[in-house]
Amino acid sequence: MRAIERGEELGCETMQIFNQSPRAWRPTKYTSDDFDAARDKLAESPVDSVFIHAVYLINCASPDPELRDKSHQSLTHALRIGDGIGAGGVVLHPGSSKGAPAEEAIPLIADALLQALEQSESCPILLENTAGSGDTIGRTCDELAAVIDQANGDSRIGICLDSCHLLASGHEVRDSAELERVIDGYDRAVGLDRLLCLHLNDSKTKLGSNVDRHANLGDGELGEDGIRTFLGEPRFEGLPVLLEVPGPEGKGPDRGQIEIAKRLREQALSRG
Repeated sequence: MRAIERGEELGCETMQIFNQSPRAWRPTKYTSDDFDAARDKLAESPVDSVFIHAVYLINCASPDPELRDKSHQSLTHALRIGDGIGAGGVVLHPGSSKGAPAEEAIPLIADALLQALEQSESCPILLENTAGSGDTIGRTCDELAAVIDQANGDSRIGICLDSCHLLASGHEVRDSAELERVIDGYDRAVGLDRLLCLHLNDSKTKLGSNVDRHANLGDGELGEDGIRTFLGEPRFEGLPVLLEVPGPEGKGPDRGQIEIAKRLREQALSRG
């Protein structure tokens, strides 16, 4: 896999990939030979784990049956690829209700998750917390917990916490005491055994803006101090950290951003 080679060149320890174009429904076809090659490559690589990000078009909460059907098919396809390559999980935006009440949207999401899980083998679905714009589901730990509860608490449903989204949704994660309270809330509502990875990024928008705009590390509202605080949460130790930053040229994380992330995490852990 060229993606793994690219990750090695950048000094990645973990990485996130798209299994197809993130803004199109057309699935990329892979063979068992492709999966075997990917697993072999990972087995000998310094990259410890790979996560898949689901297609951005997916909206399991939509009241439109056709869109939900496409979403279910795309999510199932991603999970099967995750099965094939041994991915750590498929990260999924829970969806937007498009004006419908959350209590109507959440069962739709749960049903789509259960269908996709039934039609795949072992790869987890990781629900990502949202920045809270519009009618998105997942801006709070309670909303994510409601989705998981409606999906019968399936053990293959986990979560991914995003630093920018937490700040934008009103959580002051730049303060260690407040961050501790936020994570306590996730522990009570969801259970931290379901937290399988982090999305690390700075935020172009302010606390409580409900606007999802990622910035390069140190260039946004979190800043290096805020990111260091976020990474210093003791319960995050050992979790894979996935960068979702624009990069200096708008082409995604580069070696410089990865080195900043490693430095800030080392500093955070050294503080104890």
